[in-house]
Amino acid sequence: MSLFQELGLSEPLIRATVEMGFEETTPIQERAIPLVLSGRDVMGQAQTGTGKTAAFGIPMLEKIERNRENIQGLVVTPTRELAVQVAEELNTLGRFKGVRALPIYGGQDMGRQIKSLKGRPRIIVATPGRLMDHMRRRTIRLQQVSMVVLDEADEMLNMGFIGDIETILREVPVERQTLLFSATMPKPIQDLAKNYMQEPEFISIRPKELTVPNTQQYYVQVQERQKFDILCRLLDMQPPELALVFGRTKRRVDELYEALGKRGYAAEALHGDLTQAKRDSVMQNFRRGSTEILVATDVAARGLDISGISHVYNFDIPQDPESYVHRIGRTGRLGKPGLAITFVTPREMGHLRHIEDITRRKILPRSLPSADEAMESQQRLAGERMIEAAGEGDLPLYRDLAREMLKSRDAVTLVAAALKLLTRESREITVQLTEEAPLSPKRFWTDKRRAPEPRRGRGGFKGDRHYQKKANSSKGHKKY
Repeated sequence: MSLFQELGLSEPLIRATVEMGFEETTPIQERAIPLVLSGRDVMGQAQTGTGKTAAFGIPMLEKIERNRENIQGLVVTPTRELAVQVAEELNTLGRFKGVRALPIYGGQDMGRQIKSLKGRPRIIVATPGRLMDHMRRRTIRLQQVSMVVLDEADEMLNMGFIGDIETILREVPVERQTLLFSATMPKPIQDLAKNYMQEPEFISIRPKELTVPNTQQYYVQVQERQKFDILCRLLDMQPPELALVFGRTKRRVDELYEALGKRGYAAEALHGDLTQAKRDSVMQNFRRGSTEILVATDVAARGLDISGISHVYNFDIPQDPESYVHRIGRTGRLGKPGLAITFVTPREMGHLRHIEDITRRKILPRSLPSADEAMESQQRLAGERMIEAAGEGDLPLYRDLAREMLKSRDAVTLVAAALKLLTRESREITVQLTEEAPLSPKRFWTDKRRAPEPRRGRGGFKGDRHYQKKANSSKGHKKY
């Protein structure tokens, strides 16, 4: 890897990288930064957590002219969480140069955003819908933009934003530099690049498998009605540092969050119906560890960049390989091990096999844990905690009470009682979740050599329209 000092950056940006603890470039940074600095259009294929924000942010900041008060850089992201995250990193990288990035997203007061725009930020980081609102109001003008970044383009495709992206790009000067970053490169993304980029240099940063190599991947074949008890047993057998649990719908996420709480787990929900203040509160609790489990929909979890997530549970199998890649990319980061477990009903095994084909990674089966196995693990962990506490030696305040207790009970009985309290048997509370219908077979299984066509249908296979009509009417297929 290269050192940032070897890239020919200006002193303010070198200083920022040092302050942020950056030493060596990541692979995407090493290849992208020189190309962007030279003025080339770039398509970068890289997973989340690989340092791609700095890969486009550093050269963008280097090219910004402080004496020009217009918007010169534009970053378009699929979600407000990612917009905020990218803007924060750009502001940290650009603070010594005095260049500011402003996040623009839906859910925030329009008047407040207009007031912030009067501060003349040089970079805008925006979600498509709110950006177009400002364009219609003429509160954001893109005539002086010299660099555009489309971040997580495949997710914008999945969310139906491609038409908006094309509208935005038509408002930006033709003489511009365009960068596109995506975890996957389906055909509509390639078409977008062909139509709106000038001879882009393609960079692919990925291991032999498409998914994160540090993440162990398993599946459990389970009936829908068994899922929740199996999830609880897995959580008991291997308690996570921080865990993400993905549900298919907002209803599913709310029910899961409430059910986990009833059984004593510190869980919170994240989906599109939450207010911005509630979302911020949920994320703050999760980052500091007061919440150990975050239950989320795919869309709500986009843009999350939280270190320390040890486990990802796909309570509902994702609808396509791209979503699978994005989900499990939340763990196994920065060289740390991660664990991803996907729940699959018997009728959904074909979806799992297709995910394996596209990601080029075998997902290993895992046996269903029994209630007895979960209890034994809980008892073992409780015993380890007691032995660890005994080894710390900070027990004088408890010794007198222990001696008194030993006068009426034998030591084995007292230790057994302590273990019982630590294993939290109250988790056996019965919980009933609304069942979700399994995913219907998808039309792209007929040709596993091809990456799946996008759900919104450009180019597809014969029978696409019939599939789309049927899928849209199927219970459990609506994406939240």
